[in-house]
Amino acid sequence: MSDSSDPLVPGNPYADTMPVEAQLVQPKRNNVGCIVAVLGVGFFGLLVCAGLLLPAVQAAREAARRMSCSNNIKQIGLALHNYHVAYNQLPPAYTVDEDGNRLHSWRVAILPFMEQQALHQQIDLSKPWDAPENAAVASIVVPAYACPSKVGDPLMTTYVAVVDPSGMFEGAIPTKFGQVSDGLASTILVVETENENEVHWMSPEDIDLETLLERSENDSHVGGGNVLLGDGAVKFITNSIERGLLEALVTKDGGEDYTGL
Repeated sequence: MSDSSDPLVPGNPYADTMPVEAQLVQPKRNNVGCIVAVLGVGFFGLLVCAGLLLPAVQAAREAARRMSCSNNIKQIGLALHNYHVAYNQLPPAYTVDEDGNRLHSWRVAILPFMEQQALHQQIDLSKPWDAPENAAVASIVVPAYACPSKVGDPLMTTYVAVVDPSGMFEGAIPTKFGQVSDGLASTILVVETENENEVHWMSPEDIDLETLLERSENDSHVGGGNVLLGDGAVKFITNSIERGLLEALVTKDGGEDYTGL
C-alpha cells in the first residue's frame, strides 16, 4: 500500500510545497575520471607530435649550419684569390724563420683579405704563433674559421690545407694558380677535416694527404665535409668518395677530368 506521506508519490498534497531538490534528487556524476582521461590522451598526442617533429627540426637546423659553414669556406676562398691577385701567388702553408722553424699559418696570412686587417696588424710575424707576444691574438676567435656545426673550442678550426708536394700547398713554398695543369675546378684548395684533426687557427699545422685519405666518421656534418676547389666553388664530399678520386683532386697535375662532386 502506498505511503501518502511520500512527496514523490503522485497525488501527495505536500509535493508542491517541497523544495525542488527534495522532489527530484539526481545522482551526482564524477567528472574527474573523464578529465584525467582527456588530459592523458592530449599529453600522449603532444609527445607523438614532438617525436615526429624533432627530427625534422634538427635536420633543418643542421642544414642551416651546413650552409653557414659553406659560406665560411667561400669567404676563405675569396680571400685566397684576392691574396693571389695581390702577390701573384698563394700564401705558403706556413711561414718559417731563418732556421726553418714554423711560425704562422696561411690562415694568418689571409686575414687582411677577410676584413681582419686590424687583427693581422697585432700579430708579431717574426715570432711563433704561440709566443707570449702573440698570446692576446691567439685568444681571439675568428668567426669565419669556426664551423657552426663543430662542438668544442671555437679557437680550433677544421678548415685546413692538404700539405703535399703534389698539392696546392707544398709547405713553405708558395704555389701559383698557373702551376695547376688539371684546372682549378678539379683541384682542392682547402678541406673541412674531421674534428680529431682540428688545429688552432693560427697554428702552422694542417693535414697531409694520407690523413685526408683516411677519412673517418667523426665529422662536424653527418657523412662528410665541405671542400674548397681552386676556382672558389664549395662542394660537399661524402666519406664514401673513392680514395683514388680524392687523391687525384688534391694533386695539381693528376690528370683527372672531374668537375663535379
